[in-house]
Amino acid sequence: MVELVTARNRNSHERLLQRMYEDRKAVFVDLLKWDLAHDGRRERDQFDDASAEYLIVTDLETSEHLASLRLLRTDQTHILGSLFPELCDGPVPSGPDIREISRMCLSPRHRGSERIVYRNLLASAMTEYALLTGIRAYTGVAEIGWLGRVLSAGWRCEPLGMPRMLGGSMVGALVVHIEPDTIRRLQASGKYHSGVLRMVEREDLAA
Repeated sequence: MVELVTARNRNSHERLLQRMYEDRKAVFVDLLKWDLAHDGRRERDQFDDASAEYLIVTDLETSEHLASLRLLRTDQTHILGSLFPELCDGPVPSGPDIREISRMCLSPRHRGSERIVYRNLLASAMTEYALLTGIRAYTGVAEIGWLGRVLSAGWRCEPLGMPRMLGGSMVGALVVHIEPDTIRRLQASGKYHSGVLRMVEREDLAA
């Protein structure tokens, strides 16, 4: 199951969020050696604010964090527009119907084959969320290895500029277009899992 965590339901998912921050520190700081601020156990930054949303793959029985990503509004301060606009050959895509993907984290406690499944669950949930809420595109900044995986996932995706060497790594920016046929494209590539997104806050609004 993939949980949507927003400002509306964050209090009920505080334990899951703390586990996510701990895994982010284990992956990005301990494993990948990114120069990020942390408190010794958890990695959080200035973009983990009240407007940030999270898609979190979780075990419903144990509430274990399995994988996650953060979504930032692009009509507000975000990573590509604020920190890396030079990665775009043209204007940075932004607007109320575009979100930025960041901090995609796959739990280091699981095997590679399991992490691939979790990554595909996130891609499926991203697509479902966009189609349900009118999001037309996602942008992101990624190292070259991840960039290749995202570009080849099956959806319509394109680089926003040539990758550049930043902080010792080759990094690029991309945009993923979410369209009526995106689910079909992901199904064709074997990466789509149907009905994985749990949006409790929208169920509450409809009640």
